[in-house]
Amino acid sequence: MARLVVYAIGGNALSSPTSSDETESALVLAKVLSDVIDLLEGGWRVILTHGNGPQVGRLLALDTENDQGMDSWVAATQGMIGHELSIHLDSILYKRQRPERTAVVLTRVEVAADDPAFELPSKPVGPILSDDAVFANEWDVAETIHGPRRVVSSPKPMSVLDLDVISQLVDLRAVVICGGGGGIPVIRHLDEWVGIPAVIDKDRLSALLALKLEADALIISTAVDALKTDFGSDNEVSHPCMSLEVAKGFLDEGQFPSGSMGPKVSSLIDAVEKSPSIKAIICQPGDAMAALRGDAGTTIGVVKE
Repeated sequence: MARLVVYAIGGNALSSPTSSDETESALVLAKVLSDVIDLLEGGWRVILTHGNGPQVGRLLALDTENDQGMDSWVAATQGMIGHELSIHLDSILYKRQRPERTAVVLTRVEVAADDPAFELPSKPVGPILSDDAVFANEWDVAETIHGPRRVVSSPKPMSVLDLDVISQLVDLRAVVICGGGGGIPVIRHLDEWVGIPAVIDKDRLSALLALKLEADALIISTAVDALKTDFGSDNEVSHPCMSLEVAKGFLDEGQFPSGSMGPKVSSLIDAVEKSPSIKAIICQPGDAMAALRGDAGTTIGVVKE
């Protein structure tokens, strides 16, 4: 039976009409697509998850009347990004005469209504706010280095409502694009599903998907080629592998900040703790197959002799 990998990419991997560096974005996207094809040709089945930060921020900036809820904008970006990834991948698969095709799944994720994250919204979303916007809307607002921004809660994902559909599509040899932006956050209220204004971390959701679907590997792609300690200093060290204990220690020391590498590392740690046989990897786009061989990136949960 073919092995299954959940491959997570960031929202910045996609080109955008308003991007300041279209060439770089297009190059990253090309590397992501190359990774997916390499994985398929290597005998892997692929689930692709993605971020949506830049895209949802632009949509929120356009919604000057605040007409749509956050869950609707997450759903909208799932469709937009899913379409872009799907049309590129299907074109390549068709040219290479491979049997797989893509399937984009609007993915709803249950969170707990009493999650402690709701008491302290901390995830910045949308554009820098004017004074008028701050006072005109009943939003939680935090001061960032660039100015005031709306902040929402980031609760932990509990379950994926569309898990069975995703699983069946994988069995049909589809490349499944799902979990965009961490999934559309919903809670159970009076026997109904209700969308809520929150943002789920996409790496935590990717780890949950990998565990629930008993994936053989979880790859989180990012802008650096491997995990590094003392990043940016003269003492910077790149780590090709880390045991769970070492990874936890570095996380506790603050080597992996909460606003960047922290959630990625903690998601990989969580995946390995619950499924010790899973390959848990951080690497840059274009290095997926090399990272699975142990020749690139960082693998958490193993230590090379």
